[in-house]
Amino acid sequence: MTTSLMATIALGERMDAPGEAGIFAREAPTLDRTVQCGVAGSRLLSVSFPAAPDASASGSHQILDRICEYLEGATDSFDDVTVGLTVPTDQRAVLEATRKIPYGETASCEQLRSMAGLDEDETATVHTALRSNPIPIVVPDHRVSDGPSAVPSAVERRLRSLEGL
Repeated sequence: MTTSLMATIALGERMDAPGEAGIFAREAPTLDRTVQCGVAGSRLLSVSFPAAPDASASGSHQILDRICEYLEGATDSFDDVTVGLTVPTDQRAVLEATRKIPYGETASCEQLRSMAGLDEDETATVHTALRSNPIPIVVPDHRVSDGPSAVPSAVERRLRSLEGL
């Protein structure tokens, strides 16, 4: 599975009102930084952790509320959140498999490679997908015990601590 075709995926059911789009951000005291989400229609496109929010960001959105509650200790699998990803097909398989790792559990890169249906020589694809994951937390790369994460290391430590990993 080495194709570099681009594909868009939709996972889950419904996130918020259809047609809503924009950048939403809020300070996350437990991280000492901002949590920022990009949304288009009913799809979550990105989650990031900038030092300061985008100047055009709004502070109110259902998914942003849920992420902030999660960061405060609420259990949330985010299974019902619809995500929109445009990534190479092989990386998409990795990110889809990553979403299947349950809250509070981990998987190794080797397990994730197998879950994604990749060949034994495609471990680098797993690392690339995790490192470039545009929707951390909802696509929980912090649950991969021996892989890279798309979030700053301090954020990754906090996410792992929240889930007892």
